[in-house]
Amino acid sequence: QVQLVESGGGLVQAGGSLGLSCAASGRTFSSRAMGWFRQAPGKEREFVAAISWSGGPTSYADSVKGRFTISRNNAKNTGYLQMNSLEPEDTAVYYCAVRPSGTLGPSTSARDYDAWGQGTQVTVAS
Repeated sequence: QVQLVESGGGLVQAGGSLGLSCAASGRTFSSRAMGWFRQAPGKEREFVAAISWSGGPTSYADSVKGRFTISRNNAKNTGYLQMNSLEPEDTAVYYCAVRPSGTLGPSTSARDYDAWGQGTQVTVAS
């Protein structure tokens, strides 16, 4: 199983920006679609963004469309989530995940991902 580690979370004021990274330990990262999900206290895990193995197509939740950008660098085995114009409602633990090896297209469903990072906390102050 591929191992994922998120980084880049922290405290930011409303309207600010944060960039998250997801480092994969295995060489199979490039053959897997990847996504970002988040979970706020008392709420279920929700989809944020996803990207195919090749960097396209991409998919975004309506709540983040136009503010967040997902990308990846397969040569570095790393995925990214750039978050701009952050709002207090974005406060959550953010997780990166990948689909099974050979599954190249993005998915909005957490059920379609088989490896997850430990999560990184993002807190947006109002």
